[in-house]
Amino acid sequence: MPMKHSPRIIIIFILIFALSLSACFAQATPAPIPQAIVGPSSVPTAEITFSTPATNLDPAGMSNSQDDPFIRVYALVAPFPTVTDGVTSDELRSLWTSGGTPLLMDESTLRAFTAIWGEPASGSVRSVDAERLQDVAWSESAWAIVPFESLNPIWKVLTIDGQSPIRKNFEVAKYPLVISTTQSSSGVDPSIHSNYDPSKLTTIIMTGVTALVRATAVTMEYKGSTYPGEKVRDIFREADIMHVSNEIPFFTGCPFPKPEAGALVFCSDPKYMDLITDIGTDVIELTGNHFADYGPFAMYETLDMYNANHIPYFGGGRDLQDSLKPALFDVNGNKIAFIGCNKPDVGRFPTATDFQPGAAPCDFPYLEAKINQLKAEGYVVISTFQWNESYDYKPNPQQVKDFRLMADSGASIVSGSQAHYAQTMEFHDGAFIHYGLGNLFFDQMGDQDWMPPGIRRLFFDRYVIYDGKLISVELITAMLEDYSRPRIMNEAERAGFLQEYFYYSGWMPLTPTPTPTITPTLTPMSIPPLRGTPSLLPTNTPSQ
Repeated sequence: MPMKHSPRIIIIFILIFALSLSACFAQATPAPIPQAIVGPSSVPTAEITFSTPATNLDPAGMSNSQDDPFIRVYALVAPFPTVTDGVTSDELRSLWTSGGTPLLMDESTLRAFTAIWGEPASGSVRSVDAERLQDVAWSESAWAIVPFESLNPIWKVLTIDGQSPIRKNFEVAKYPLVISTTQSSSGVDPSIHSNYDPSKLTTIIMTGVTALVRATAVTMEYKGSTYPGEKVRDIFREADIMHVSNEIPFFTGCPFPKPEAGALVFCSDPKYMDLITDIGTDVIELTGNHFADYGPFAMYETLDMYNANHIPYFGGGRDLQDSLKPALFDVNGNKIAFIGCNKPDVGRFPTATDFQPGAAPCDFPYLEAKINQLKAEGYVVISTFQWNESYDYKPNPQQVKDFRLMADSGASIVSGSQAHYAQTMEFHDGAFIHYGLGNLFFDQMGDQDWMPPGIRRLFFDRYVIYDGKLISVELITAMLEDYSRPRIMNEAERAGFLQEYFYYSGWMPLTPTPTPTITPTLTPMSIPPLRGTPSLLPTNTPSQ
């Protein structure tokens, strides 16, 4: 007797067959080959194929197949003395299609972006041999597109739509200069899936003079200990290593501050330590001239406070040996060493000895040998100075000699912590030297006759270390307000400041810009001229 199937069973068989057939067709459809990863929607995408989201750079999710995607990140760069900080993606595409500022790159980069963006503007976009690219860009004031691994400090990395691969908040998926190819065409080890790995990046911010005394301290008494850092602390906290050069000892017996203190002998109330911790300080420099102002007990108390807050220090200490020790860090696989000293200022400021605390004296044979040793051990060395004070943008000839000696010894960064007035910068023997950054937290508002114009302007230098080497320097510019508090400069202030200092550094002609006006003080106070001040104003400007 033939078997009979119910209608329900027949329907089930039909559904199973249909699902199986659908699965077969799905497997037969090839996935698109990844070509490029594009971020902002403002970039034309007609000729671009999207692939795996660029934020997924975790090698754990990839095999070592030659067919795996290799994500290559590029950077838009310009010669270091460039005032422009960034462009939009539309502006970049306009340079590519219509011309404007010359845009250079090596031949392989030009081919890669031509495949994505189409033929570039003739003459304006062109290829240059990789080994000549930087020299040509500097000579022509041209911009360039370079692979991330080709970055070095002589380039300035420009942002695109606010995104930059040297920033901690970089979002690869929003960045247009990213191309995805297969491992076989990348020419690199199959176990490496990108030329950019954020886990290998370390940022450091170096700052100038901190002196929580006089009018700065009075303002803190009125408005709170953390008030001076409120407009910059987010930038400082973001850094992996935040540096502060605090010249002043904390002392429990410190008298209430006076804005007109005549004698240049200083201390700070221990409660001001709240400012140091609030901005995320990771390392303290003790090379300052005033560390010994209140004697050994104040210095011991200060060192105990830093230890209690787990903040390492360098450039000063409990005795000579302690003062000479570098502060060592290992962050994201990058080994970084800080070492500094106090250049004797006419013998008026005592330094550490075998039996007393103080700032580290400048023992140049020791520094040369120690820096050389640290470099040989794989450290990126940052050498700092409390050099003789000068209210002049030009460093003293002996200052230049001493700073360059540290670079010649192997320091990648040499930074002047003494300057109340910002000084020039240079590249020397592969190192970046900034002779003076200006004040960070100090009361010099420029409202006294003896103060030079522009004393309110200051630098924070952000250094980017990647895979064991310095790859970028960012000049963050700020303006002092209210005798205590720096704020980030506006666009016009920043342009004028950078143009002026690039000119002083011998890199570009000077374009006159308006002088910033004095910001009305928010804390009513009158500061008379300091006694003895004129004698403390040596100049490096040759007499006429």
